[in-house]
Amino acid sequence: MDATLTDREKTAERLLAASAKHSFDPDTELDWDAPFEEGRWFWPPELLSLYDTPLWHRMTDEQRMELSRHEAASLCSIGVWFETILMQLLLRHTYDLDPTSGHVRYALTEIADECRHSKMFARAVTKLGTPAYRPSRFDQQLGRVLKTVSTTPGSFTGTLLAEEILDWMQRLTFPDERVQTLTRGITRIHVVEEARHIRYAREELRRQMVTAPRWEIEATRLTSAQAARVIARSLISPRVYAEVGLDVKEAVAAARTSPHRQDVMRQSAKRLMDFFDEVGLIRGPSRRIWKASGLTPLPA
Repeated sequence: MDATLTDREKTAERLLAASAKHSFDPDTELDWDAPFEEGRWFWPPELLSLYDTPLWHRMTDEQRMELSRHEAASLCSIGVWFETILMQLLLRHTYDLDPTSGHVRYALTEIADECRHSKMFARAVTKLGTPAYRPSRFDQQLGRVLKTVSTTPGSFTGTLLAEEILDWMQRLTFPDERVQTLTRGITRIHVVEEARHIRYAREELRRQMVTAPRWEIEATRLTSAQAARVIARSLISPRVYAEVGLDVKEAVAAARTSPHRQDVMRQSAKRLMDFFDEVGLIRGPSRRIWKASGLTPLPA
């Protein structure tokens, strides 16, 4: 076994051991029957898309709280979409690999985690009593294309984009006592289990960027940058603004131009963008698309 495969197997065995000790069943771990607590946010206000905009200052306290409920539901709904794509990418990755390897066994373990997360997010949307927010029809189809044509390193780049941005937000959410107990429980479970997924994806992406042919790396740079744009703009559905009684066009413009929101998105992706730059993903023509995603402070 060469050094790369040995390293891959050591990582997998460590992650399998951690999974055995720290995995959760959200159906039994969380109290789904408990009522929501009066006066608590469903998502931290500073992480809401309209926070500190002129529109935010005109909103009533009730509208702000309702916005937190609907934005939490949007993140959960879109989370199911992300997880569905990630599970497909992981299965494709394992298709030609040795099913007895630790690397494949961990991939299957991660898929099992993602299945539980998807059910957890879907159940949360039901509990929140909101619509199941979906990406736009265009992004739904674009996601279908991107996952179909994704290179192997692109699959792990997409995994990290979907996981690390939300992970940053969730790490601020689960210890926040202003937030609903159920929300905190959901984010705690997700943070603990996603830490393993992020480790697996980062280490495999680093290996892939060393061994992949040049054409595959160039394709990965472009498709990954486009995936970043899709993910960033899909987190909050514009429909949430209508549900809260706001003018959708005004709210979308307020969120898009908000310095606070722009800073939140860049902070959520900073560690990830630094890592992508380190492994050589943010290069050449893709830089313009990465810049357009709003996740990196690249110069124009």
